[in-house]
Amino acid sequence: MSRAPAVEVEHVAKRYGNTVAVDDVSLSVQHGETLGILGINGAGKSTTVEMIAGLRSPDDGHVRVLGLDPRRDRAALRQVLGVQLQDAQLHGALTVTELIRLYRSFYPDPRSTQELLDLVELGHQRHTRFERLSGGQQQRLSVALALAGRPRVVILDELTTGLDPAARRRMWRTLEHLREDGVTILLVSHTMEEVEQLCDRIVLLEAGCVLTTDSPAEVVARAGTSTLDEAFVQLTGHDLEVAE
Repeated sequence: MSRAPAVEVEHVAKRYGNTVAVDDVSLSVQHGETLGILGINGAGKSTTVEMIAGLRSPDDGHVRVLGLDPRRDRAALRQVLGVQLQDAQLHGALTVTELIRLYRSFYPDPRSTQELLDLVELGHQRHTRFERLSGGQQQRLSVALALAGRPRVVILDELTTGLDPAARRRMWRTLEHLREDGVTILLVSHTMEEVEQLCDRIVLLEAGCVLTTDSPAEVVARAGTSTLDEAFVQLTGHDLEVAE
């Protein structure tokens, strides 16, 4: 009998008053797979991953992460799920090292402080307070904190926002190392090059619904275009700038 997917989302919906943010979304992610979640602003990407992470409760449907219900099994889920959200809310007066040590204390077998600093290349900023880090450095620290507990599933929301091209490619290498370790990754992104480089499959959301799901190459072929950028525009009817 085959294993259940690492992440299962079944007919999930989320409403805010009269606004439907997510409408009957279903998706699955296999163990060790990297799934890209694409869509313009307001397509439902962040709401979907926040429900997977247990930060929001779905109004309808079910979510399972490694067999765990994100709301009911929250304590157990924290031990196997790492989450980096687009807007980090961290204590500004704590240094990089202090924040890493704090997050390491939550887990029985965390990565070492030095390993985490090396993963995101923040060794030179180890004594810098969070509020004094650049936006890109704050983003990299959030990734380090998400990886502190050696999670088996990781959610990364706009991973490389604010990073220069060289730092972006170094972060891609970090994700490639995670893939080699068999970590399941959900990557919310608007960078098509990033998605093509890192993702086994993508889910394209439009107005809270799944528009299409397949490998990047198959999505391009289905759209009848030559690049994923062009396929995105063809399938959504929106320019890429709207997704940023």
